[in-house]
Amino acid sequence: MNVSRFGLAGVVLLALLTPIALVSGVTKVVGIAWVAFAAMGGAAYLGGQSGESASAKHLVWGYGLASGAMITSAAVFLVPGAIDHHPKFGGFGIALGVLVGFSAHTLGHRASHADFDLPLDHTAAELTAHSLAAGAIIGLVYGNMPELGVLLGLAIVSHKGPAGYAAAHRLRRSGKTVSVLLFPAAGVGLTAIPAALLELPSSGPVNGVVFGFAAGVFLHVAMDFLPKCELGGDVYEVASVSDNAHALLDQLRTRAVMSTGIGGLAVFLAWLVVRPGP
Repeated sequence: MNVSRFGLAGVVLLALLTPIALVSGVTKVVGIAWVAFAAMGGAAYLGGQSGESASAKHLVWGYGLASGAMITSAAVFLVPGAIDHHPKFGGFGIALGVLVGFSAHTLGHRASHADFDLPLDHTAAELTAHSLAAGAIIGLVYGNMPELGVLLGLAIVSHKGPAGYAAAHRLRRSGKTVSVLLFPAAGVGLTAIPAALLELPSSGPVNGVVFGFAAGVFLHVAMDFLPKCELGGDVYEVASVSDNAHALLDQLRTRAVMSTGIGGLAVFLAWLVVRPGP
């Protein structure tokens, strides 16, 4: 399979789904989908072009800002909604989301090292699966809670930028084309738009589980994207091209703490600005 054609197919499918979503009134989902596409696609381009010395610093700031914003947004906008639907089922949904997110990530990472051929690079395949799953959850949440503001969705997909940056860096180092990342960049919209058209039954326990599950998954993703400046992680992989990788990791730990705090603070300040008056 021509990977550039695979990436182009994602863009075409998203473009075809967009007018359907607009006619159906799920405009927030359309906006979130295209922001996710622009974030991952743009960051992938930068990751494929950037110099090695600056990559680790960029990645820490990207991961930190995104994870801080995601943790704050999930805790503020999704967790209370799940508990409001049903305190116990909402709590079980949150736990289920965290556990399923961890399981999917762990087993998916194992599969990426399995000895079998895929029609595309393992990195792109893992990102595609992640984007499609996240899109389905975003679509269900916004399709059944249209009163949610776009701030939540934008914070949730903010990690698409650093994810695309790191993936492009990895693909470039292995001599592979970066354009394949256009498909996972479009992946959020490919499942979010159809999922937004589905209507959940008006049941407190069902909605508690669904929205709790969404909160749990996004909390897991956010915590997984925390910029860990340790051996073996994405940050170390990028920093290891430098002769002073260990010293660089020590310097980046302060930036990691600062960036996550700023990401959470940004969501709080944005909420103060857009929240309805008393």
